[in-house]
Amino acid sequence: MEILLYLGGVVFMLIGLGLSIGLHEVGHLLPAKLFGVRVGQYMIGFGPRLWSRRIGETEYGFKALPLGGFISMSGMYPPSSKSSPARGVFASLVQDARTANDETIGAGDEDRVFYRLPVWKRVIIMLGGPAMNFLLAIAIFTVMASGIGIQQASTTVSSVTECVLPAGTTQQTCTADDPAAPAAEAGIQAGDVLVSVDGEKVQTFAEASAIIQRSPGEPLSVVVDRGGKDVELTLTPVAAERGEVDAEGRPVLDDDGDPVTRTVGYAGIFSQQEYVPQPIGTGAELAVQQTQAVASLVINLPAKLWDVGVSLVTGSERDPNGPLSVVGVGRLAGEVAATDAPVLNRLVVLMNLLAALNIALFVFNLIPLLPLDGGHIVVALWEGVKRAWAKLTGRRAPRPVDATRLVPVTVIVAVLLIGMGALLIVADLVKPMNLLG
Repeated sequence: MEILLYLGGVVFMLIGLGLSIGLHEVGHLLPAKLFGVRVGQYMIGFGPRLWSRRIGETEYGFKALPLGGFISMSGMYPPSSKSSPARGVFASLVQDARTANDETIGAGDEDRVFYRLPVWKRVIIMLGGPAMNFLLAIAIFTVMASGIGIQQASTTVSSVTECVLPAGTTQQTCTADDPAAPAAEAGIQAGDVLVSVDGEKVQTFAEASAIIQRSPGEPLSVVVDRGGKDVELTLTPVAAERGEVDAEGRPVLDDDGDPVTRTVGYAGIFSQQEYVPQPIGTGAELAVQQTQAVASLVINLPAKLWDVGVSLVTGSERDPNGPLSVVGVGRLAGEVAATDAPVLNRLVVLMNLLAALNIALFVFNLIPLLPLDGGHIVVALWEGVKRAWAKLTGRRAPRPVDATRLVPVTVIVAVLLIGMGALLIVADLVKPMNLLG
């Protein structure tokens, strides 16, 4: 059964990845067709063709390697001019790119080419793919946060600690010499619902906890709902030392580097977790937060990849905030699906993984380097700047920017991307990231 659940998680992520790639390419396809560009192919995957069907002028299909997708637009670059034969490896690559581009411009399609579009239309076409991934991530996060809800501590008591154990002890069970925990001594039971503490109505466990923490040694009147009846109890929290943490949950240290602690009230109450639906805008907020996290990862990607390589060679633990390959994401999805947890909890984690994957596709494709979408956007914007400058200075409009000259850079970037993918795949197979403990 565990193996079937594991495979189910992997299949879930593969289907989600295929949907994400397909919608990414739809984000390019729809505006391209809207603006009249001839689109010869819409393909999911690379390599040998598995299946295809021509509808109108466009061939739709799937290829053997599901590692991405593409649409083939007529005239991505200006046609090549007559010149002498290319010499050198990079010059040959440039010429091959120009020749392949020229072949996409069919007779009668000279006015339906990408490079002739206004700059703003080209930017919209190339931005459409990443934007589709961002919108899909927002949709998934919205279903998670507003449809299912975000887990929060409720006012229902899940369990009560029997005794107060000494600070820093490794003791797991209570002994006859250990003092009873305040909640157990007060008679609070699992299943009770906290109604008020010290005369204050409480709507969340955080509100109840705040009152208890600020009242060490003070008797508090606690009203609980037990089986539909209000029961009034008296709780006296004991004083306990608690480490201070900052807004990110990191321990606060003093000038000597020692943890800063404060005395708080402790009762020994644990609450049940429940899914609380959030406002409809929470999904967009989560997408923005995830985008910031992924952007930070991309900025530090060289150092992160170096750390992955070191972990692979030395056998040390990988950084849980480091990059993953598609293999790593699939493996993690399988592990999540096979964990011993409520089905809804596992589904939420899988949805979160899929949303995060779409944010990664969104951010990564906006890197301003060819062959990524961000590279094409930069080329279009550069042409717009040149045209604006020519108009401002009264000069003749410049020729369209010939991006085929950047083919050597494109090849280098592609090789680096392949190398990065290979490193991460090997690491995810040999030294997988341990995120589930």
